[in-house]
Amino acid sequence: MNTPKGTDNRAPRAAHAIKGAAAARRREQFVEVVARQLDQIAPGTVRVRVVPVTRDGRRRTWVVLDSANGPVGADREAHRAAYGLLTRAFPAADWNVARTYDARTGELTADEPTAPAALGLDTTPEARQ
Repeated sequence: MNTPKGTDNRAPRAAHAIKGAAAARRREQFVEVVARQLDQIAPGTVRVRVVPVTRDGRRRTWVVLDSANGPVGADREAHRAAYGLLTRAFPAADWNVARTYDARTGELTADEPTAPAALGLDTTPEARQ
């Protein structure tokens, strides 16, 4: 037996679209705020690289601030401030691994060591086992 169904199911899709657009705006604003704050900390910064290191048996964090053309001239306090900004902006990130933040895209990625392609080594996770 055929049951009549309404063909107007645009409302749920429209609601999802509105929520998705709002989430995209919040994400865009977040990226802009972090980029602006990084630029205030060290003008020209578009990439921050954070690497945990152990020296003399103590854990330390190495922070590199880069512009589009190379390293940014910044003092120790600027590096510390940039690291603090990122740890507050991404509280769920595992900072025990090397990470790179790109202020242009807003992406925080894990930096895993890779072999140069010229060596022809398979660096996939399956090959490392």
